[in-house]
Parts: sequence; structure tokens; C-alpha cells
Amino acid sequence: MNAHDGHWHRARQLLTLGFFVLVPVLLYSLLKDLDWQELRHALTAYRWQTLALAALISACSFALFSSFDLIGRRYSGHHLPATQVLPLAFVCYAFNLNLSAWVGAIALRYRLYSRLGLPVATITKILSLGLLTNWTGYLCLAGTLFLCGLPHLPPGLEMGSSGLHLIGLLLVLMVLGYLLACRFARRRAWQLRQHEITLPSLPMATLQLLMGASNWALMALVVYTLLPDKVGYPTILAVLMISSIAGVITHIPAGVGVLETVFLTLLHGHYSQGTLLAALIGYRTVYFLMPLLVAGVVYLLLERLASQRSGAASSHS
Repeated sequence: MNAHDGHWHRARQLLTLGFFVLVPVLLYSLLKDLDWQELRHALTAYRWQTLALAALISACSFALFSSFDLIGRRYSGHHLPATQVLPLAFVCYAFNLNLSAWVGAIALRYRLYSRLGLPVATITKILSLGLLTNWTGYLCLAGTLFLCGLPHLPPGLEMGSSGLHLIGLLLVLMVLGYLLACRFARRRAWQLRQHEITLPSLPMATLQLLMGASNWALMALVVYTLLPDKVGYPTILAVLMISSIAGVITHIPAGVGVLETVFLTLLHGHYSQGTLLAALIGYRTVYFLMPLLVAGVVYLLLERLASQRSGAASSHS
């Protein structure tokens, strides 16, 4: 590591530490006058049909996200069946959401795919394409929403609107640049740390964009389902876009506190604190915690199956 990399690494550590301190302080300042009775009433007022619908939308989102690895299968050229790929991808996504990308997206994916016989280079292709699918979808949706002036910032933050417009333009241009590169670039492959990165075809890149954007849209739909109909769905989606990138920047697992701070700050003029917090608690339950519990069981089953295959292979050798 050279001196420049060392300074950048220390700066990131200090920034992350600063966010770990700042987020709880901001959240406390927002919630210090919270009416806990209102929060309890909002939580107990949910009808089972509403919670079931939120859970169904969450299941659709997880199924769609898990399908990113099917695009990765075509991109990398491996031939594992979908019945092995989809449960593996589901486990990785659930652990990624709750415990960070290093645990779910990277460590678990390399472990589980390698136990199915895939080489490291192939797993890297699957991982890189999945990340690209997720974030091209994000760039497209967030850029479009910010260009359209969403979300409407509350009093005191209006100065940030022009900044959001500029960010939106940059995000959309990045997506267009990626699609143009996939269509017209003459050089299709690059070497990155002993791994070859190859541009996908334009049809595959377009499919990535549609699937990534659809998954983010489903995530926001879960929150929208749990909130009273006072703010339009595009606004909820735009706020989720901001909270998600804030969570990535802070490196806080599951964006704990970050999601709540952003929603409470940007939507406090439309919803009471208790109503907003109840919806976010419901969102964390049906989209984070419940899938993590299921993924834990599926992970144990995958490990058991892998051990059985390994034992069978050893007995035949």
C-alpha cells in the first residue's frame, strides 16, 4: 500500500467513525420528543392483510434479486442448475442486507459457489455482474427521480434541490455511458487484479438495467404499503434512494439508524414520527429480519447438501 492509499484508507476510517457517531446523535435529536403511545398504536393498528401484502412484495423482490445470479450464469458460462443458483443467491442477498456486503455478497458467495465446484474466476464474474445489475438499476431510477425534482426537500433544505438535479443528470449519463459502451466499445475485456472483466452485450445490459431498477422499485413499494396514502409512491422511492446510498457511504450494517434518519428528516412534514417509525420497523421486519431467519435455515441446508456431496465424492474416489 503506497502513501496515497494509506492516507485514503485512514480518511475512510475516520469518515466511517464520524458517521457512527453522527447518525445516533441525529436520530436522538429527531426522536427525543417521540410519542411512544402513538408508535405503539401505529404498530398494533396494522391489519394482517397489509403485513401479508408487504411480505409478498418482499418475497417478489428477493426472487428478482436472486435471479441476478441467473444472468451471471449466462454471463460466466457455468452450467449449475437454477435450483442450486437461486437458493444460494437468496442466502447471499439476505446476509448482505443485514450483515454487510463483505459477509453476504462476497464471503458467502465465494464459499457456496466454490463448494459447488466453480472456480474463483467464474465466481468473480457472477459477483461483479450482480453488483453491476443492482447499481445500474439504482443509477437509472435515482437519476430519473432526482432530475424530476424528487423528493421535494423540506424547508431549510431547499438549497439542496439544485444539487440533486445535478447528481441526477450525472447518474443518468453514467447509465447511458454504460449502455453505449456495451453496444459500441471495441475493446470488450480488461484485466483487473488478475481477473478478466468483460463487457456484456447490449441486450444483457438492458436486462440488467430493467431487473435492477425493478428490484429497487419493489423495495420502496414495501415501505409505501406500510404507510398511509399521504405521499405519492415516487416520493417514497426517491427517499429510499437517498437513504440507501447514505447507508452505503456510512458502512453501517443494514443502514441501522441511517434509513430512519433520512426518512424522518425528509418526510416529517407529511407524517408523524410514530407513523413513520412504525412503517420503518415493519419494513425492517418483513424485508430484513424475516428473510434473514429463512436464509439462515436455507444456508444450513446448503452446507449439509455440500457436505453430503463431498462425502459421496470421497467414497467413490
